[in-house]
Amino acid sequence: MLTEKQLVNYADVLIWGLKTARSGKYKKGDIVLIRFNLPALRLAEILNEKLLKIGINPVLRIGVTPVMERNFFDIADSKQLIFTAPGEEELYKNINGSIFLHAPESITHLRGVDPKKIGKATVARKHLKDILDKREEEGIFGWTLCMLPTEELAKHARLSIKQYTDEIAAACFLNKKSPVEEWQKVYQDAARIKKWLNSMSVKTFHIESENTDLEITPGDQRKWIGISGHNIPSFELFLSPDWRNTKGVYFANQPSYRSGNYVENVRLEFKKGEAVKIEAETGEEFVKNQLAMDKGANKIGEFSLTDKRFSKIKKFMANTLFDENYGGSFGNCHIALGSSYSDTFSGNPKNLTKEIKKNLGFNDSALHWDLVNTEKKRVTANLESGKTVTIYENGKFPI
Repeated sequence: MLTEKQLVNYADVLIWGLKTARSGKYKKGDIVLIRFNLPALRLAEILNEKLLKIGINPVLRIGVTPVMERNFFDIADSKQLIFTAPGEEELYKNINGSIFLHAPESITHLRGVDPKKIGKATVARKHLKDILDKREEEGIFGWTLCMLPTEELAKHARLSIKQYTDEIAAACFLNKKSPVEEWQKVYQDAARIKKWLNSMSVKTFHIESENTDLEITPGDQRKWIGISGHNIPSFELFLSPDWRNTKGVYFANQPSYRSGNYVENVRLEFKKGEAVKIEAETGEEFVKNQLAMDKGANKIGEFSLTDKRFSKIKKFMANTLFDENYGGSFGNCHIALGSSYSDTFSGNPKNLTKEIKKNLGFNDSALHWDLVNTEKKRVTANLESGKTVTIYENGKFPI
C-alpha cells in the first residue's frame, strides 16, 4: 500500500489539481466536499488537515459499502430509487470544490442487478450534476479525483497489490522529490500541443486502426482541453464533438468494468450521430441497456487522445481513471458515450445555456462512459482549407 510520504505527496497533487481545474481562485471560507471510500480514510485525513490550514472548509462524506449499495438496488422500490436526501441539493448549490478518493472494496458487487434500475437511479441524480456543471461554468466550482490501491482492484487487474501500488505511484509521480513540479511540467508540455491543435480549422477527424474507422465532427466553437487538474492522473487531450455527424465504426479493445459488470471488445457502428449497432464479446446486453439509459446515452460526448510520452501507465488497471490514460506502446484514444464537457466550448462558458449547447451539438445525458482503444492507429484532421494533417500516429502527437 502507499506509504505515509506517498499519501502526503498525493494530497499535495490533489490540491494542485483542485486549484488548477477551477477557472476562479479559491479563497478562505470556500467549501470543498471530500468524498471517499473507507480504504482511503488516511488520505482523507491528510487532505482535511491541509485544507483547514489554507482556510478552506472541508465537508467529508464517506461512501456506501458494497453491501449497502447492493442492498439498495435489491430492495429499493421505485420511489426509493429516485430519492434525494434533504439538504443534498442545497449542499451542491454552495460547494466550491470536490475531491473524490476512489478506493473500491468491490467492483463486481452489482453484477446481476437490473441495468434499468441502475440507469433510473443515475438519471434521478442528474440534476445534482447539472448544478455543479453550471457552477463550474461560472468559475465558482472545481473538482478533481484520484484512485487508491485496493486488493479488489489488483485482483481484477491480475496484479499483486505491490505491483498495483507501484503503478499508481509511478503514474502520479508520488516517488518524485516534488510531484507537483512534475505535474506542472506535463501541464506546460500539454499546453503547447493544445495550442497547436486549436490553431487548426477542422471539418472532421478520421480515426483509423485495425478495427476502427470513425469520422467525428469537432463542431463550431470547440477547443481541445485536458491535463487540467480534473483527474489525477490525467494525460489525455480531448474535446466534446458535435455528436450529430459521427459516422463509422469504433472498437474498444480495452476491457471495462462498470456498475459491477465486465465488458470486453465493444464494437459500435454510428450513423447520423447515433450508435445504431451495438456489439460486445462480453457484456453485450449490459452495454445495450446502458446506451438506452436516456436519449443522449447512445451518442458521443467526448473524443480523447493520450500521448505515450506523457503517460507512465503500462498495465490494465481495471479502472477507467487509469485505463483511459493508458500509455503503453501506442498510447490510446477513447470516446465517451453520453454527456459532453461544456468547458470544451471556445467561448465564455458563463454564456452557455441548454439551448445553445443543443444548437452546437453538445450531447446531454446522465451517462458518461469512456471506451478505450489501444490499437496502433492514425488520426487525421481534414481541414476547412481541404488539406489533411496527421495529428496523431503511433501513440504520439507529431510536435
